[in-house]
This record gives sequence, structure tokens and C-alpha cells, in this order.
Amino acid sequence: MELHDAILTTPELVILEMVADSKEEAAAQLAGKLFENGRISQLDGFLAQVNSREHQMATGLPGGVGLPHARSEYVTQTSIAVGVTKYGHSLDFGAVDGPATLVLLIATPSQSFSEHLEVLATLARSLFKENFRESLRRAHDTEVIAELINSTLVFFDH
Repeated sequence: MELHDAILTTPELVILEMVADSKEEAAAQLAGKLFENGRISQLDGFLAQVNSREHQMATGLPGGVGLPHARSEYVTQTSIAVGVTKYGHSLDFGAVDGPATLVLLIATPSQSFSEHLEVLATLARSLFKENFRESLRRAHDTEVIAELINSTLVFFDH
């Protein structure tokens, strides 16, 4: 499947007012959404891969963003689940400038190595822009957030 035929995220994959005690719990909540929506076939196996990836290397970006990710045989289609933390809550994803209030979990099928890197790179590029991060934080609307994320990845249609 060409990437531009695939919707990378949907309102059902967005968690608003997210409260989690740790980055592992945040990943578990987001992975739960992927599982409920048929984007991953096995929750525990996928989460183990996300967490082991996270132990190898911090995924915090400047500006309060966590970008946990895994390529996995349990992923049925490239997907992004998004969590926006509840006001006053944040999670340590290892970024030097402080904890995260936006968490984007990227799941890609294990065979799609270049796609995984492209999604990561493109999202990171958008997330380095303060106005994009602020738009996500201020949206308070799952549809708007899904649309913002999907629109950053339209460049795949090339």
C-alpha cells in the first residue's frame, strides 16, 4: 500500500487530557488505542519493543515532545497515536530542555525500514516548529489533531 492511501492517524487514535505516571504508561495508553483500532495485532509484544527502543535511546525532542516509536511485526499498518497531556501534567522522555506534554507513538511494520525513517524524520521536522506544537496543544479536538498530523505527512505522495 502506498503511504498516501493510508490514514496515519484518526481521531480514535488521539488521547486528550492524558494522565500517565511514566513514559511507559503513556506508551501503553497510546498502544492500547492502536490495538483497539486494529493497527497492531498484539499489545504486549509491541509495547515490549517500544520500551526496549526507549531504553536504547531517549526519544524526547525539544519543546516538550516525546516521540516513542517501534518497527514491529505486530504492526498491521503505519500508524501514529497522539497524546496531549492534561494541563499541569508532563512526562520525562529524556529531552534536555524538560519533560513532554505531547507524545506521539509511531508504529510501523517491521519490513518498512525506509518508511519508518521517513515518517520519523518528517514528523520531527514539523514538531521542531513551535507553531505546529502549539497548534496540537491548543486544539482540544481529536479531529483537528488527526488532521494536523496527517497533513504534515502528505509529502509521501511523490
